[in-house]
Amino acid sequence: MEDIVKKLLENKLDEDNLRKLLSLGNPKMHAFVAEAIELTRPESVFVCDDSDTDLAYIRNRAIESNEERSLAIEGHTCHFDGPYDQARDKANTKYLLAAGTDLGASLNSTDKEAGTKEVLSFLKDSMVGREMLVCFFCLGPANSDFSIACVQITDSPYVAHSECLLYRAGYEQFKSISDSPDFFRFLHSEGELENYVSKNIDKRRVYIDLGENIVYSVNTQYGGNTIGLKKLALRLAINKASREGWLAEHMFVMGVHGPGGRVTYFTGAFPSACGKTSTSMLPGQTIVGDDIAYLRKMGGEIRCVNVESGIFGIIRDVNSTDDPVIYEALTNPGEIIFGNVLVTDDGKPHWLGMGAELPTEGTNYSGQWHKGKTDDKGKEISPSHKNARYTVRISELSNCDEHLNTPEGVPVGAMIYGGRDSDTLVPVEQAFDWTEGIIAKGAMLESETTAATLGKEGVRTFNIMSNMDFVSLPLGRYIQNNLDFAEGIAKPPFIFSVNYFLRGKDGKYLNGMMDKKVWILWAELRVHGDVEAIETPTGLIPKYEDLAGLFKRELDEDFTKENYIEQFTIRVPNLLAKIDRVEQIYKTKVPDTPQIVFDVFNTQRKRLNTAKDKLGDYISPFDL
Repeated sequence: MEDIVKKLLENKLDEDNLRKLLSLGNPKMHAFVAEAIELTRPESVFVCDDSDTDLAYIRNRAIESNEERSLAIEGHTCHFDGPYDQARDKANTKYLLAAGTDLGASLNSTDKEAGTKEVLSFLKDSMVGREMLVCFFCLGPANSDFSIACVQITDSPYVAHSECLLYRAGYEQFKSISDSPDFFRFLHSEGELENYVSKNIDKRRVYIDLGENIVYSVNTQYGGNTIGLKKLALRLAINKASREGWLAEHMFVMGVHGPGGRVTYFTGAFPSACGKTSTSMLPGQTIVGDDIAYLRKMGGEIRCVNVESGIFGIIRDVNSTDDPVIYEALTNPGEIIFGNVLVTDDGKPHWLGMGAELPTEGTNYSGQWHKGKTDDKGKEISPSHKNARYTVRISELSNCDEHLNTPEGVPVGAMIYGGRDSDTLVPVEQAFDWTEGIIAKGAMLESETTAATLGKEGVRTFNIMSNMDFVSLPLGRYIQNNLDFAEGIAKPPFIFSVNYFLRGKDGKYLNGMMDKKVWILWAELRVHGDVEAIETPTGLIPKYEDLAGLFKRELDEDFTKENYIEQFTIRVPNLLAKIDRVEQIYKTKVPDTPQIVFDVFNTQRKRLNTAKDKLGDYISPFDL
């Protein structure tokens, strides 16, 4: 160890914490910690070795620091972010790119030298008078081909506590990598606080250095900006995967239970608040993960793991009817962090859509709240934020899949792409093949914006593979990586699109919350060739008889022919407009787009126009 690093560590760490750090014989990690100490100048440093004692220390520090408050139910706490720190800050999340490096106009970046200088200036002295927390985690199951070791440095006990719930312990994993420099690094400071929340939001920055595998985050507490191993690590992993020949995707992983005890594993990519977690949590199915997956080719098949071991989920509309498993976990004793919900005077959390009567007063992210309270612009303050969250371990859920931590992962039988779409796509459709699935279902994905990101809601936005905010490659290369990934695989996963948000002429949703169960179970039957399908210009859709049977058996509902026609009508003008819209994006903003993308667009356009000439603009599935 270099003398200067050793001296910095010995001066700041007490004997026990120094021992824990030096037990990990990794010079690069030691230097990272020492440099962070010199930069941020903390009062003290705590190193977490994943022992029960150390994990309890972090939980207690979150309460003592007032970053979390205890609730009435044992193990439950609540965290509040500031009024203007309630979502991912897309504008100030940027890649640090060296001169001559280009990720394309679609990805947010800044000059590495200038950006590093800026973010380090905000981090300088940011931990004076505070305790620095050094934690180790593992992305993916430990001791597997999927494992990535990580070190998180933060001055926020809430961030550290959240990661202890969301990720697998990594102290022992770090021992296993010895002196390898191949690990991810995260440095976060919440910055100056006011009423226990980040004050200088105008200086909020989340900067990602792909070359160094490091993420800097400052002047923010919101999980999407600070929990380094989540979407910030996904950006690092996508880049790493591209170099090494695997995929890191914004996907859930679930076990879909078919006839005769059969389990088929699905992955699914959905933008925030589009049904991703609720799909992975469907009744009767099992969950491996709700957010991020690593996929590798192993033994002639595609296998995947959940990168995480917990859920940082949107809590709005979670209720006992629509989300019974999650609701049960959220209303019973266990280690859970609620974020930005309303807390009543008796210590109970209340959130939008939970199915309970709205309290008239309590505490929320704005401070003391009462019905009718307005902000400084005269806008009424919601009791619970639209993007309020919960954090829970998957192992706490009754539907946790038995292979959550299997080192080899699970085989992928199908992949689903879904977003918010009020007027174009049918509820479920199978792609003709892998290539058309990746391009027409994944690379054409659009979705209407929600409260999960800053900015205006309800705007239709392009969101390639539901990964637009996190791709750390030129988009053309990212598409090509996905296309190439099936090479050498005898039976690639089936690819489907789903759309839970189709609206009728009256503006109301055509689907109930549980209808998605039917779409997923139909897709599982298709994977095994148990049901036939109807060919459309853009893919394969269910036959009426099969859906009617599933609705009756699974939901005890009558699915009428009128329902079927309204939902599965092929809306040719809308589909053509979608192709034109997305094609224009690729032509103008993605100069490295593979030619096959445009070929697929043209093929679908020709099929749609042929069908239009024969059957009209709006085609009943019974006419196909």
